[in-house]
Order: sequence, then C-alpha cells, then structure tokens
Amino acid sequence: MSFSPRMADVRFGCGLSPSIAPPETLRDVIARLEGPDKSAMAHPVEDWTTFSKRIADYRSVRRSDGSDKAKARDLRTIRKDTRRDDLRWMGQTLLRRVTTNDGMRERLTAFWADHFTAMGRGAIQQFGAAPYVEEAIRPHLTGPFAKMLRAVATAPVMLRYLDQATSMGPTSDTGRKRGRGANENLAREMLELHTLGVGAGYNQADVTELAHLLTGLAITQEGGFIYRADRAEPGAETVLGVSYGSDGPGRLEDIYAALDDLAAHPETGMHLARKLAVHFVSDDPDPALIAAMAAAYRDSGGRLLTVYEAMLDHPAAWTGPGSVKTPVDFVGSSLRALNVNRLPVRQSSKMTLLLRNPMELMGQPWFRPEGPDGWPEEDADWITPQRLAGRLQWALNVPGVLVERLPDPREFVDAVLSGPVPETLRFAARAAETREEGIALILSSPAFQRM
Repeated sequence: MSFSPRMADVRFGCGLSPSIAPPETLRDVIARLEGPDKSAMAHPVEDWTTFSKRIADYRSVRRSDGSDKAKARDLRTIRKDTRRDDLRWMGQTLLRRVTTNDGMRERLTAFWADHFTAMGRGAIQQFGAAPYVEEAIRPHLTGPFAKMLRAVATAPVMLRYLDQATSMGPTSDTGRKRGRGANENLAREMLELHTLGVGAGYNQADVTELAHLLTGLAITQEGGFIYRADRAEPGAETVLGVSYGSDGPGRLEDIYAALDDLAAHPETGMHLARKLAVHFVSDDPDPALIAAMAAAYRDSGGRLLTVYEAMLDHPAAWTGPGSVKTPVDFVGSSLRALNVNRLPVRQSSKMTLLLRNPMELMGQPWFRPEGPDGWPEEDADWITPQRLAGRLQWALNVPGVLVERLPDPREFVDAVLSGPVPETLRFAARAAETREEGIALILSSPAFQRM
C-alpha cells in the first residue's frame, strides 16, 4: 500500500477535519514540516526563557522584606496565575491539533516530548513542562537529532527532573568541599532511553564515566541553564571507548562532543527508528521499515526530516490496523472531527472539568507520566475497561458542551474514518436516538480509536 491522504491525516496527523483538507502527497507532508510553524504562532505557548521569569519573581518575593502575610498572598497569586496558564497551554496545544494543516508536526512534538520526558518540580517549576517542550524540542523537530539532544541535555527542567542540577564531580572543587558526588540519573537515561537504547552494548562504567563528564551542568537560581566549572569532575572520561575531557572552560564543549557522538552512533539510529515506527504504525512494525528508517538516519547524519520521509515512503507504514490512540490523540482528533475551533482556555474550571480531568481518567494526566520512560506504547495499556469507560463518558458528555449543534451521526461516520465504515457502526449511527448518543458511539468505536 502507498500514500493515502485520508490515512495520512489519521495515522501520521491529528485526524480528519471537515474544514481542513488532508495532505495530497508525501511531499506535501514534508513541505508542511519544512515550512513555518503556523500553529505555534496562532496558538502560542510560553517558552522556557519567558517562563523562567516566573521563577525569578517567585524567588524575589520569597526573599523580599515585606510582611509574611503580604508575601504569602503574593506567592499564592504567582502560583495561581501559573496554574491557570498551564491549563491555557493545554488548551492551546489541543487547538493546534484541531486547527492545523500540519498535523504531523503536532504528533512529532508529542512523540519527542515523551521520548525526552521531563517534569517540573517545585512550586512554579511543576508547571514548566509545556514551556520546556516549546523551547527545547519543538524548534528541533526536523533538524539533526544531535541539536535536539543538546537542547534537552541543557534544559533546566531535565536537569532538575533527573537530579543533574545537584550532581558534582567527587574530586571537583565544590564536590570535595561539600562531600558530594555525581548523580547517574541523567547519564543512565541518556544511554538507555534517549540514545542507544537498552542492551546496546554500554556498561556500568560507561554510565559512571558519562555521569562524571556531565557534572557541571546546572541551573541558576532564576531557573536558567549554567555551566559550573567548579562542580565538574576534572580530567578525561571514557564513554564507549572514546576519551573526552579537559579542565577549564572547554569542558562544556567536551560534553557536547560526547552528545554528538551518542547521536551519531548506529544503535541510536536503530533505537529511534524503532520507537518512531512503533508510535506511528504498530506495536510490532515491519523490520524492513525500521531498517529503512535507520539507514536514512545514518546516511543523513541523523537528520530527522529524512527519517520521517523514509517512514512515509515505505509501504509497510500504510498497512495494518494502526495503533490505539492515546487519550490526548483521542481527545484531539475528536475535537478536530467535530470542528471545534474554540476552547474555554481562560476558564480554568471548565478546562479542568472538560479536558484535564477526563484525560486523567483515560490514563494520561497532562504532562505527568509515571517515570522518565514516558507513556506506554502498547495498545493493551490504553484499552483497559476503566480507561475505555473514561473515553465513552467523555464522548457522551463533552462534545455537546463544546459544539453548539452536533453533526448528523449518519454523515459524521463517513467523515471521520480513513477506511471503510464497518456496517455495524453505520447501523449504530443510523439507529441512535439522539445526536449525542450517535456521536458518542462513533467516537468510542474501535474504528475511530485506531490511527
């Protein structure tokens, strides 16, 4: 099977829309990815540089000379405003999915955000995941993977999440004074999750040496990135047989060199190719598809756009039933199918009731996976009775609130599926007593639940 416009919008995009035409060709998909990020401009989300000013303001209030009562009030205001804006960013992210003609960009943003899972910690930083993705990941979706890896490795949210911000070389100046050592969390996840993958031939010594090399990556009190030479373990470190290291200001460049080498490693290409294929195509993708994507990664020097093109150009990418949608994919594609172009993004209670809480019931709380390995990819993890009940409940209760007049289910069923409509589903759409029930049956059907 080859390129299909409707399947392209479902399997590799954000779903079919009654008002936005799907891409006509493979080249059309790639051209949109290469073009300007129109959805980000139309539905802005705060980047980390801007967000970090909130951290600085919070710290400034805590250190101010005002009364305890006044400071407590001001701190509550900053937290409340940031929590409200976090909900608004969730709405903006969903609106990007609903209104874009570049659906693969939104899907890729979510994929890489999950690949590089990082959650904020602290009164204000806990709301920093969306700004982290906006600055460290979204600008690098189509370029060399090495650039994204550098951006993530120096992102304050990642450094704090994996305790790298407090890591110190045991014989560094500060490490000796404080009796502290290196934390291996970031180094381990960098090898196991972010680059080579499990079982790729590295060992504990590589983890330890990389952890020593990464010492010095730190965060300013205002929430920005800084390199702390006084915390860096002096001397050379050997990772996968390559020696990196020098004392003094060049140490950060040594870290970048190691990251670039990890990005260029053949095992990284295979690991990323398989993850992309599993995410977009199926739990058990064709080995030939993975091989073609890994070859594109290798031959292009890790240029991600080339890898996506190799995936879209392979016949195996267009066969099979597809993967079960995650809750955010389900909600986003449902809103897109219903042509919802407005959300109550400035009404926190409605955003919580209509979107945040339901997605949590479906098993995907907003930017809160259980660990650094992100959300599960296996279909079975998303189709438990409780999580399916959450989808059905949302499909029955929420569309009628967000849409002034729901579409006719008999027409809707043909408009939202990329393949043939199962006769049982068509019958259910005709037989539904109300539009609400008909739309809910279609959105919760197995045919709509798969990409």
